[in-house]
Amino acid sequence: MALDLWSKAWAERTLAHSGPFETSVTVIKDHLWFSLAYNKGGAWGLLHDAPDSLRRPFFVIVSVLAIFFILSLYRKLNHNQWALIWGLPLVLGGALGNLADRIVRAGVVDFIQYRANWVGTMNSIIHGLYGNWAVVDYWPTFNVADIAICIGVGLMAIDMITSKRHTHRGSSAPATARSERPDPSGSGV
Repeated sequence: MALDLWSKAWAERTLAHSGPFETSVTVIKDHLWFSLAYNKGGAWGLLHDAPDSLRRPFFVIVSVLAIFFILSLYRKLNHNQWALIWGLPLVLGGALGNLADRIVRAGVVDFIQYRANWVGTMNSIIHGLYGNWAVVDYWPTFNVADIAICIGVGLMAIDMITSKRHTHRGSSAPATARSERPDPSGSGV
């Protein structure tokens, strides 16, 4: 959360005042640059055009509920759930960083822009499936909180996959042990 808030303050201070003709900082030519934007909506501009009286309370309530859910889930973790132990704080920090923007500003500060051929290919595939999807070769502008949330959700997915595998292995062992015990009724069944 601290890195997210610091990076957003840096973006507002640096990118809003970088000069009359230059409003972005190139990191990797034609692929990665920083340019200040404010996202009033959610991911991919969800509810961007909704009235402020609906949009802001909606995202604040959803964020607060997510934060309470994450905190309650974190207290119930086992020491062997390493992916959730690392993933949940990342999601929490990202949610808190974006929530702070929603409370203090009119929108979330986004400033990282990324362009790559694979993004265009992915959008072409989605367009083929859903028709009215825009085919562009750049990712929607994002921030450090969004990166933390994505990594955290990825770690949560890893936990879901590995915990099912452990549960499956764990449930087969007792069944085998039970079948090896003698039948007390003597019927052999």
